[in-house]
Amino acid sequence: MKTYTITVNGVAYDVTVEEGAGGAPAAAPKAAPKAAPKAAPKAAAPAAPASAGAVKVTASVPGKVFKVEASVGQQVNAGDPIVILEAMKMEIPVVAPQGGTVASIDVAVGQAVENGDVLASLN
Repeated sequence: MKTYTITVNGVAYDVTVEEGAGGAPAAAPKAAPKAAPKAAPKAAAPAAPASAGAVKVTASVPGKVFKVEASVGQQVNAGDPIVILEAMKMEIPVVAPQGGTVASIDVAVGQAVENGDVLASLN
């Protein structure tokens, strides 16, 4: 057996290590891993009507809806912001891929979204 003193964050700890065969320290038995807690089922986002719009505007990153810039019925040009996402403490605008009329806004402020989720649709 060997005894060591280890200092962590200014606190000294005395540690004893047993030597196994061949002079190498014996591995301490590992505790059985604990099962991870089950996540609560995620509430499904309300589905947009199938005829809402021909052009889907999707999230390019996972994050949270910070602000909705456009409203249903509003005319938008390509590059106009539709929704602002917050991801990694940055505000990321999601823009219209082409010009058209906003047919639906499928998210609400504060809602969590994943990469590829439909945020809005255009006609």
